[in-house]
Amino acid sequence: MTTLFSPTALGPLAAGLLFLAILASLEFGRQIGLRARARGDLGAGISAIDSALFALLGLVIAFTFAGASTRFEARRDLIRQEANAIGTAYLRLDLLPAEAQPLLRQQFRAYVDARLASFNAKLSPAERQVAAANVAALQAGIWTESLDAARQVAGPQASTLLLPALNEMIDITTTRSVAAETHPPLVVYIMLVVLTLACSLIAGAGLAAGQRRQQHLHILSFAVVLTLTIFVIIDLEFPRVGFIRIDAADHIIADTKAAMKP
Repeated sequence: MTTLFSPTALGPLAAGLLFLAILASLEFGRQIGLRARARGDLGAGISAIDSALFALLGLVIAFTFAGASTRFEARRDLIRQEANAIGTAYLRLDLLPAEAQPLLRQQFRAYVDARLASFNAKLSPAERQVAAANVAALQAGIWTESLDAARQVAGPQASTLLLPALNEMIDITTTRSVAAETHPPLVVYIMLVVLTLACSLIAGAGLAAGQRRQQHLHILSFAVVLTLTIFVIIDLEFPRVGFIRIDAADHIIADTKAAMKP
């Protein structure tokens, strides 16, 4: 997704603005409904249109929420997969000559630290590039050292068992990067907000047509629920910032390092 739509842009302030926009749409719709009622024009026969719009809003909310939840779980599962890949590759260092193992084990521990550091959401774009370059350099060093050491081993065991494990450990970093950047197109969220405001307008008109008195409880409940729903959807899409996070799952990789014998 483009940087025009990020979790930092849709924080509590933006959620508050959306809440106020929904309230404004409800009030505007109520005023339209009151005028129509005063003229005796209650808009008979348009309930089908109202139902279609609310059904479409529900469909878009369900689609975006289900997608965000699925991607959240997939990103968390990738942490487990990376921890397993690192742990497997580390164990298979035993296949290499004893003199080559200490340096590689040290590089592995540094690599895990570099990976954990690269997950920090507080990093600036420049710092993130430095962290990524550090990870890439450690990957290259581990691969080169392992390849050289594997050539010193008689038989194919080291090459056929260790190198594929290293390859999987390196490849999953790209998989995780792609997963972190995978979001629905911006137009989907624009459509969600537009539909929310349109349905708010219709809901306000409906309240005016049914009751002369303003229904404060219904209006506030409608605005709060829709705002929270959209906020949660966006929070799920960006689990490194906000309230819903996958940072707690990073301990799996940290535990992998703790299990690494010197």
